[in-house]
Amino acid sequence: MYSVHQHWDPLRVCVVGRSYSPNFYNYIKNTKVRDVFYQIAEETEEDYQKLIQILQSFGVKIIRPTVSDNYYDYLLSENNKILPPPMTPRDYCAMIGNKFYLSNQYNKINIETIWNKISGSTWPSCPKTSYEFDQLPNSIKKELQHHFNISIFNDLLYNNCYEALINDLEAHNNVIEYGTNINSAQVTRIGKDLYFGTVEGSNFDKKYANSLIPSLPDYRCHVVDMEGHADGTFCPVKPGLIVSLRDIPTYKDTFPDWEVIYLPYQSWDQVQPFLELKSKNKGKWWVPGHELNDEFTQYVETWMSDWVGYVEETVFDVNMLVIDEKNVICNNYNEQVFRAFERHNITPHIVNFRHRYFWDGGLHCITADIHREGNQKDYFPWRD
Repeated sequence: MYSVHQHWDPLRVCVVGRSYSPNFYNYIKNTKVRDVFYQIAEETEEDYQKLIQILQSFGVKIIRPTVSDNYYDYLLSENNKILPPPMTPRDYCAMIGNKFYLSNQYNKINIETIWNKISGSTWPSCPKTSYEFDQLPNSIKKELQHHFNISIFNDLLYNNCYEALINDLEAHNNVIEYGTNINSAQVTRIGKDLYFGTVEGSNFDKKYANSLIPSLPDYRCHVVDMEGHADGTFCPVKPGLIVSLRDIPTYKDTFPDWEVIYLPYQSWDQVQPFLELKSKNKGKWWVPGHELNDEFTQYVETWMSDWVGYVEETVFDVNMLVIDEKNVICNNYNEQVFRAFERHNITPHIVNFRHRYFWDGGLHCITADIHREGNQKDYFPWRD
């Protein structure tokens, strides 16, 4: 059975996200736009492969989502926009202990399987596009909503992306809990202690986090307002060491006597060209070298606004993937962080995820740890 108790235990099974291939963008007629997407697609997969190579060198099993090259498969009729690719699996799932939590964005594993379970002789064939889904009779839509909480084609479509992951979890007898917003971008797992990083005004605010606590009786739960994803604010790299973007006052209570490396505003000194684009896209994304490509900017904002998040909530220097207590994957060099790594006998492995400011996902975001060796430990036993 797979499990994760501490995110610095040796990593053994990991999901690595996936973008659309260059061929996906063949439908775009404007070459100034299409060529940029070609570049992003090619370089994104190249960087994924570098990350995978490092993980495999440590014996990590890799699971990846699948996607189609046909853009029409991902076209949403309700707003005529294209669904983003499954780039950041961590934003939608979490392994806590041996229970796997999966967002309501991903229901059961396979469209055809769902369809065959509840369809009758009067039902049409399974829809392949959102347009076909919209044409279904209301009675069928009500049935889908009642049995599987499927109300839009989006819910059906993403099932296939993670079919390999769900099959693997079921083969290892893991309990899968569907329809939850619990994810390991927001929830930091430190043995018996869980830290919920909340964002006021979002679907993961303090009220929601507190509502989850009764369902986790075997853990001590701490709710902290992070003003963004927790993994974009701080990273406990190993017992005794935290790398953090902000000087959060609660560290002295939540992690007493741990060394905390603060990096206030450091990363944004490195991406000054991004500031030129903020007035155009509200700080959502950045592709180096294309700050002034107005046609590309207009295209993304018009048709693909759901692809991009708010990148200022996530600073790469803390968005790191820990392989084990001695090895961590990070995006680039930082003198202050690397000196701390040396003191703690940690080896950094650099993978430059070049388009993280377009995809709004650092190395922690674009992965999801499914299994790590080790049992649950209690680092703060006096709290009981």
